[in-house]
Amino acid sequence: MTNITIIGSGNMARGIGTRAVVAGSGLQILDRDPAKAASLAAELGAEVTSGTLTSPLTGEIVVLALPFDAAKEVVTALGAALSGKTVIDITNPVDFSTFDSLVVAPGTSAAEELAALAAPGATVVKAFNTTFAGALVAGTAAGLPLDVFIASDSDEANAAVAAFVTAAGQRPIVVGPLRRARELEGFQFLVMTLQANPAFEDFNWNTSLKVLV
Repeated sequence: MTNITIIGSGNMARGIGTRAVVAGSGLQILDRDPAKAASLAAELGAEVTSGTLTSPLTGEIVVLALPFDAAKEVVTALGAALSGKTVIDITNPVDFSTFDSLVVAPGTSAAEELAALAAPGATVVKAFNTTFAGALVAGTAAGLPLDVFIASDSDEANAAVAAFVTAAGQRPIVVGPLRRARELEGFQFLVMTLQANPAFEDFNWNTSLKVLV
């Protein structure tokens, strides 16, 4: 199976890490704080390794389980270490000071901005931005596997992420090139606002987007 490196040790790192363990992937957790990385690694399983941002990246797929600003900093700092890697951007660039808009300009996306910052040879894929952490840990919502929407300019990278998602027990939906991240980020922003809306008291960051046929 594909090896996975997750950068970050928060709730989304736990959720995607749980899916990686289910998939049987080799898993590495990295964080600026090595104690946090080690704690999450121990929680996920004895075979999971941990380290800091200066550790060699063991995963063919690198997941940026970070907020948008932190993801930009890490992509810049890692530089050529990301060359040859498939880099998953999970971010939703919400303006959390207002919770009323995105911080990226119209006509672009967080994923496209990260791709512009990434070293030559790194391939950025948008994925997992429409899945909440709790649902990822559970692996289902309303008894159904989660849909994971995937966007990239590389067919090879799309296929690699889709294979990981399938092995993790979820349903991959490749939606097209990286610019489709604009719609994925905008739509998930709407979903996030619903979680915080008291009119929808059953929505408690536990919902999931699902395409039914």
